[in-house]
Amino acid sequence: MQLIHLLPAILIILSNSILFAQPTFQVSVDADLIDTDTLQGRVLIMLSKKMDAEPRFQINDGPKTQLIFGADVEHWHPATDYIFTSDSYGYPIENLKDIPPGNYQIQVLINRYEYFHKGDGNMVLLPPDKGEGQKWNRKPGNLYSTPKMIRIDPSSNNSIEIFADQIIPEVIPPEDSEYVKHIRIRSELLSDFWGRDMYLGAHVLLPHGWDEHPDTKYPLAIMHGHFPADFGGWRSTPPDADLEPEYSARFDVQGYNKIVQEEQYDFYQQWTGPDFPRVIAVTIQHANPFYDDSYAVNSANLGPYGDALTYELIPYIEEQFRGIGEGWSRFVYGGSTGGWEALAVQVMYPTEYGTCYAACPDPIDFRAYCLVDLYEDDNAYFLPGDFKQTPRAGFRDHLGNVSSSLHSMNLRELAIGSKSRSGQQWDIWEAVYSPLGTDGYPARIWDKKTGVIDKKVAEHWKENYDLAYILKRDWSKHGKDWAGKIHLYCGDMDNYYLNNAVYLAEDMLHELTEPAYDGEVDYGDRAEHCWNGDHSQPNHISRLRYHSMFIKKWAEEDVKKHAPEGTDLQSWRY
Repeated sequence: MQLIHLLPAILIILSNSILFAQPTFQVSVDADLIDTDTLQGRVLIMLSKKMDAEPRFQINDGPKTQLIFGADVEHWHPATDYIFTSDSYGYPIENLKDIPPGNYQIQVLINRYEYFHKGDGNMVLLPPDKGEGQKWNRKPGNLYSTPKMIRIDPSSNNSIEIFADQIIPEVIPPEDSEYVKHIRIRSELLSDFWGRDMYLGAHVLLPHGWDEHPDTKYPLAIMHGHFPADFGGWRSTPPDADLEPEYSARFDVQGYNKIVQEEQYDFYQQWTGPDFPRVIAVTIQHANPFYDDSYAVNSANLGPYGDALTYELIPYIEEQFRGIGEGWSRFVYGGSTGGWEALAVQVMYPTEYGTCYAACPDPIDFRAYCLVDLYEDDNAYFLPGDFKQTPRAGFRDHLGNVSSSLHSMNLRELAIGSKSRSGQQWDIWEAVYSPLGTDGYPARIWDKKTGVIDKKVAEHWKENYDLAYILKRDWSKHGKDWAGKIHLYCGDMDNYYLNNAVYLAEDMLHELTEPAYDGEVDYGDRAEHCWNGDHSQPNHISRLRYHSMFIKKWAEEDVKKHAPEGTDLQSWRY
């Protein structure tokens, strides 16, 4: 009698186990593509219902993302196939057995890691930058398969073979032109830290008339931000006449690609025109094994990038291209990551930089680490409640429509890479701000699966990288060097809720005295990410004008406030 009562439940369990039979993926590689005896890295398998692009380009935080599963490999001999099992971690479906039946486009990619024997004695496995700016799906040397169609079928054994028969080619570096020069130097500080040769690079835009004024020395405009392949926002020729207009879904603008080229060419005309300030403009390359840039500060996990940029790269540029070479003559600007970096270098090196313009900065107050208070909240992913788990949002549009949760954004990173090695946003914040973990990798700020916050790690973040807290803590010591130099801009509907930290920082700045902070904080009404303080233009235009906007602002408004009395401010204004 009891067995009869249990039969329906047993049948349901059996039915589910058949419907979601676990597929097995057998990965092999073309040995002729490999220049090492074994492979180290992350094996990534991607499945897509969409056929308009390779699966490796269809993994994202939004609702239209496709599937990715990842597993670490070490000492994998290419003569042996790698078997993907249920131990592999996936996004947005966590387990292989839960892939719904159906037809899929499948692709494998091996993100290759190398051993770093660091100066602190730790040996770690990480993906070195190969000149592409730490993009796992475009990294030279990474192996991948030609996409093919498969069927996940619960009635079969679901054993699927995938052959990595392609290798991503090397990056072709940009060539010098009349105005734009490219440099690359070995950093002694970073090489000592990483136990191998490490390099810093820059794209240098020379002022108009630089050759004709050999005795003139120039201020340095430093734009911080993500890895630049070349000097962005610059084009010395008119827009392509036959350019096929493309629609920008982000800005709901048709022909945005043409608008970009028009803005780039307009900047060239301004730069070479009669009234533009004559400065040296620089975008810097400091990609590293964790991300496309270093956040421009010293870090237990990334090394002394702040010192390397400030005391090695920047003086080298000034020496090579006749920069003035004094703190007042260097100003920094940028948005998002670059916004945080602009404020960070001004805070960490008060006298080495003359002014910062920080637009839509990454969280500058960790009481609003996006929507998480690292000091008061216990869990990053969910709001507290007795009977309900309410997920925290991760991304919204200008009307507040949420398309991703903080939890899912972190799970995507966990599928791409373990131990903060995904090369994505939350992992790089962790790699920069955290102390060294017991395993030689960054200590987790929170459990990547559950969201439980580690308060000890949060305290380390606060004392070393919470910029608002550091400004308040050290104002009595450095306030005279910070006063008048801090300019913050953010849209009040920033997609990542970065405006929340700016609100807190603004309140704190207005409380400072002796001296007063004497800076600027401004907000864009319903403006999304990348808003930079320009109320006269929509965001899709103003975000293309960082160079012209901030270089003019510094030269016309701010340099006189911070240059020593009697300084020559005219020779570079020809």
